[in-house]
Amino acid sequence: MIATIGYFDGVHQGHHYLLRNLVEVAQTKGCSSMVITFTEHPRRVLQKEYIPQLLTSNAEKERLLKQAGVDEVVFLDFTAEFAQLSAQQFMKEYLKNRFGVTGLLIGYDHHFGNNQQEGFPEYQRYGAEIGIEVILCEGFKVEEHRVSSTVVRNLLYAGDVAEAEKCLGRRYTLKGTVVEGRKVGRKLGFPTANLRVDTPFKLIPAGGVYAVWAEVEGKCYSAVLNIGNRPTLDNGQDMSIEVHLFDFDAQIYGASVTLHFVAHLREEQCFATLDDLKAQIKADCEMARLILFDNENTSQH
Repeated sequence: MIATIGYFDGVHQGHHYLLRNLVEVAQTKGCSSMVITFTEHPRRVLQKEYIPQLLTSNAEKERLLKQAGVDEVVFLDFTAEFAQLSAQQFMKEYLKNRFGVTGLLIGYDHHFGNNQQEGFPEYQRYGAEIGIEVILCEGFKVEEHRVSSTVVRNLLYAGDVAEAEKCLGRRYTLKGTVVEGRKVGRKLGFPTANLRVDTPFKLIPAGGVYAVWAEVEGKCYSAVLNIGNRPTLDNGQDMSIEVHLFDFDAQIYGASVTLHFVAHLREEQCFATLDDLKAQIKADCEMARLILFDNENTSQH
């Protein structure tokens, strides 16, 4: 068994580079490939006040890892007790004895075990003692970025979903359930579905207006999305996520909707009148339609 270990949040292009190497090494050696990951973000366990901003749910992560060609994905419970294991103990008790690992592929900046000062030289030495070959995989760059989950998060915090897409190798998605709203959009002539995000701690991109694909019951619709406080409507500090689907007129309360982010159109702003708001929403819809028309033949929605 050839394995790698990590949290793999986002399963981005850097991860895919590591995974391609993992699958290739496993195939060359006539072995199966395995990714060992965790049900809980390690920092969430080690720092109780830490609030993760996740790029993928565990279900999304498992699906993406398997799509990358990995034979087996194992989720371990990261507990306070588990965190006390040294790298040497983990390699012997889990990798060797529990999973039968003979080769371990690790990323250029990856550390595990209770001593974060240890790295590749130490892991290589521990592995040699118990028959595990430890192989180093260099980092992966997209243009000027060395791709990491942190880089992707920072791009999404800035609303740069197009650059985030390059780093992820796919569009960023947000899945939610349609809930009752104030029905203001319908009164303005642009009915919206208000979403409650399904995954706790899932990262919500920067506030503003986006062109998105909205997936409802297996079918995708072009749409315009607003994330924010709706200042023109005096919504206070309550953040809303509401999407207007084009050429769609059905009641979908309780339905699951997955948003695929394509482009950031503008920041949220306060308008002097509702008529000004309506005019801007109309312009947003026209711009979103143009952008999505150019993208509709792609395979990622």
